[in-house]
Amino acid sequence: MTDPWQMAAYVKSLAIELGFDACGIASAQPLTQEKEHLDSWLAKGYHAGMEYMPKHADKRHDPAQLVENARSVIVFLYNYFPDPKIKWATDYHISYYAYGADYHDIIREKLNFIIDKLKQQIPAIAIRGFVDSAPVLERAWATRAGLGWIGKNSMLISKSKGSYFFIAEIITDLAMEYDIPMGGNYCGDCSRCMDACPTQAITDLRIVDANLCISYHTIENKGDINPSLSGKFENRIFGCDICQQVCPWNRFSTPHQEPAFVPGEELLHLTNPQFETMDTELFNKIFSKSALKRTKFGGLKRNIEFVKAKS
Repeated sequence: MTDPWQMAAYVKSLAIELGFDACGIASAQPLTQEKEHLDSWLAKGYHAGMEYMPKHADKRHDPAQLVENARSVIVFLYNYFPDPKIKWATDYHISYYAYGADYHDIIREKLNFIIDKLKQQIPAIAIRGFVDSAPVLERAWATRAGLGWIGKNSMLISKSKGSYFFIAEIITDLAMEYDIPMGGNYCGDCSRCMDACPTQAITDLRIVDANLCISYHTIENKGDINPSLSGKFENRIFGCDICQQVCPWNRFSTPHQEPAFVPGEELLHLTNPQFETMDTELFNKIFSKSALKRTKFGGLKRNIEFVKAKS
């Protein structure tokens, strides 16, 4: 099977079978405008302490530097919006995406399945899969693949599904039929995300200053949290969903169907005092398979202490 239309249809059918909510395919031409946007963002220091962002900058806009002779970027969306009826024993907040098992592991397995299927069809294919694991401008590729547009909060938004999605990619030298890129800005005059951000981290349209972002400080920041942000985290100890929670397009979000993303009973039953007195043993027991382990035990304790100080 080498026909571009047939290959595209085949991959999309596999994606649906594996539970992906959408799949689009883009031509692997360099992202020129997006590179300019990224360069400007980096020059302003908006990446804060994420020193990995300036590294391999060329790879972020040119897939051929990740897969030789790349011709196609296949983009997948995987829903993580939780059941709104979930009841918690705590009023500390964890970002929706970290409620259950680490999404990297869940989605990586699905990408590997698709890659194996394509290799069976074309053994000599050059192909790699990515789930937040390489310098890939995933939201830009998703828009080019026709899956949505980038909103004012810098999140990918789908007209029919909202924005609660993990994005994954497969880059290959295989020619495929490409989808029509998503054009336009469907946020209109709405500024709810910008207005609702308690730290005013969305400084301009599609520009988030990580120095002010709750998600950055509770996940990526390895040092002390800026004291000027004290009292502004609204009990968020890992990540932040505020700019998505207020987005009108997320009225179309529906609960995911991935059992691995459902929070475990031990996590649901943790009270505020139990979070505050948590030791490494309990942390490892509850979060060993969670994306929350990225912040590590010390990071979570720091976040809790920072939030508790002004509660």
